Amino acid sequence: MSASLVRATVRAVSKRKLQPTRAALTLTPSAVNKIKQLLKDKPEHVGVKVGVRTRGCNGLSYTLEYTKTKGDSDEEVVQDGVRVFIEKKAQLTLLGTEMDYIEDKLSSEFVFNNPNIKGTCGCGESFNV
Repeated sequence: MSASLVRATVRAVSKRKLQPTRAALTLTPSAVNKIKQLLKDKPEHVGVKVGVRTRGCNGLSYTLEYTKTKGDSDEEVVQDGVRVFIEKKAQLTLLGTEMDYIEDKLSSEFVFNNPNIKGTCGCGESFNV
């Protein structure tokens, strides 16, 4: 078999501004502290993994789980010493999202503040439009 040859040209571009990249997911200080607290008791785990699954009437639900390794297609977000891995299926739906941890008298939970969500259905799940 013969190898195919692909040609490429490299050109210098002098007036192009580089755009700074943003993390797919940002964490609030409250979320960072809670993840650190949760991982303190699990030294074999290196971080948490965020996934997404279809649920509800027409929406998406985020999942969180402990992880020991980074998957081949996972995107890694490191913030203030905390490692969060995003599954490939969830990467596009999480772009620009802020992960927060909220506690009140009756509940405590991680909350995803996603600017890409256009609404929620009656069961509380989100959907993109």
